[in-house]
Amino acid sequence: MTSENIVGKILFTEEQILKRANELGAQITEDYKGEKLILIGTLKGAIVWMADIMKRIDLDTEIDFIVASSYGKETTTSGIVKISKDVELDLDGKHVLIVEDIVDSGVTLQRLIEYFNERKAKSVKVCALLDKPSRRITDVKPHYTGFEVEDLFVIGYGLDYDQKYRNLPYISYLEP
Repeated sequence: MTSENIVGKILFTEEQILKRANELGAQITEDYKGEKLILIGTLKGAIVWMADIMKRIDLDTEIDFIVASSYGKETTTSGIVKISKDVELDLDGKHVLIVEDIVDSGVTLQRLIEYFNERKAKSVKVCALLDKPSRRITDVKPHYTGFEVEDLFVIGYGLDYDQKYRNLPYISYLEP
């Protein structure tokens, strides 16, 4: 990417994203009916999506956050997942829903699922705003997906490039 990045066309508008959040929130509410649910957002990218999705889940919920990455400052995965901020809630016997901005290689997400299972979560599922299966190098698939995207460097709605563009109210991409 250059210092003169060009934002591409809008892939998903705020209205489309909120409509999908309504649909997924209803599905999650139905799937966990009568259960408590812990939503764990992956920082920083998932915060906007998590705020939208949690408002649409009609259940007894708690929230927490984790910072984990296999990318560091690179654009390709190192394969080694580093957790730099852990969850504070006790997950033992609880249903956990990881809220992700994008599932790309799947390396970080696979490790988080294993990690929460090691902490004796009753169940671990994933709700991702975006799924990019063309880049997947693991068998991980989100249980709830907002939208599938092609192999583009997506930005907006929490997703960034060098900490920029997170505040866009839509999802776009950077032109190569």
